[in-house]
Amino acid sequence: MHQHFILFKPYGYLSQFIYELKRKKKLLGELHDFPQGTMAIGRLDEDSEGLLLLTTDGKVSEQIRSKKVDKEYYVQVDGVITPEAIEELQKGVEIGFDGGKYKTKPCSAFIVTEIPDFGPRAKKIRDERHGPTSWASITVNEGKFRQVRKMTAAVGFPTLRLVRVRIGNVYLQNLKAGEVIEVPDFKLDNVN
Repeated sequence: MHQHFILFKPYGYLSQFIYELKRKKKLLGELHDFPQGTMAIGRLDEDSEGLLLLTTDGKVSEQIRSKKVDKEYYVQVDGVITPEAIEELQKGVEIGFDGGKYKTKPCSAFIVTEIPDFGPRAKKIRDERHGPTSWASITVNEGKFRQVRKMTAAVGFPTLRLVRVRIGNVYLQNLKAGEVIEVPDFKLDNVN
């Protein structure tokens, strides 16, 4: 029987179990006693947080990665993000990718007025004396390298904190950083 897990990946962890290079890195196996053969489906950067799906079933991993599944991120940005910036994000913005330029696909984006309670981040974000910050939601179904961070920077609001809250119809729910729950399956929409 395969096993499936939902994890709130904390800041500062790699989305993997093995790291071959010399520098000491925090790995997923430190968070939970996962069964042998568990793999992360997709990834979150070391400095990103939030929803990560894990499975022992390579077929499930492949199905989810091959489909264009919506991924929703809450981003805390430097400054008070404007409706104009949100509109630019919705239409698609030009970002650097693979040494060239890439225009992101149209996406859903909106200003988040209620500050989410994700708990404090492991590494403190600069404090309010450096000016205000704000939150936005951005949903994409493509995953270019550090795409969401590049998108907010392109409209003049660099990302300070990035938390993935949803993959398809799987939500982070009320998990706290580092928490893991086992689920019978991911019940993702439009994944055959």
